[in-house]
Amino acid sequence: MLTARQWIDALELEPHVEGGYFRRTFQADRRPPVPTPRGERLLLTSIHYLLTEESPIGYWHLNRSDILHFHHSGAPLTYHLIHPDGRAESLLLGQDPRQGQALTLAVPGGVWKATSLDCGDHALISEAVAPGFDYADMTLGDPDDLTTRFPRHAALIQRYCRPDSARGPADRAGGEAPMSVTPPGGRSQVSGTKESSDSGRVWPPSTTSV
Repeated sequence: MLTARQWIDALELEPHVEGGYFRRTFQADRRPPVPTPRGERLLLTSIHYLLTEESPIGYWHLNRSDILHFHHSGAPLTYHLIHPDGRAESLLLGQDPRQGQALTLAVPGGVWKATSLDCGDHALISEAVAPGFDYADMTLGDPDDLTTRFPRHAALIQRYCRPDSARGPADRAGGEAPMSVTPPGGRSQVSGTKESSDSGRVWPPSTTSV
């Protein structure tokens, strides 16, 4: 199994504003864009996303698109979700269904999400986002705002908020420049901006709802 550093080098991953590392791998730019309340978006985009021992948290954020998460390598990840009605749940994405780990996790838009690597050197996943990711659709979690809205989850919120979190659309650090993505050993697939992840309800149902 490759180490975290070997995955970063092999997939040419870059630091993500949410924490961890990423690179966009596909965007459906050969199909017509889809209308949303915030403007037109690509039909679908996808990324590789990696958490490591040195960067083990994907900090609280909300995205307005639906996301499918697929586990590829390394330790399981814990997904912490807070729904608009205040319900919180934690779910596992990993390789062993016998341990309650899902191979695929679907998270609809509109739910706050944080991700943690609780053991191991790394976890490598991919995400498919529909409608396609746009930084204007993503909000980083502000600890004061989230605690005011969901006071009974204050401890969970504080644990996974980025230290310099700010309200509003995410800054585009690590992802603003148009680019062409060529997978190692493969042909160029897309050109456009790189991207990140998002939030929502999950399948399969959690056994740890609050």
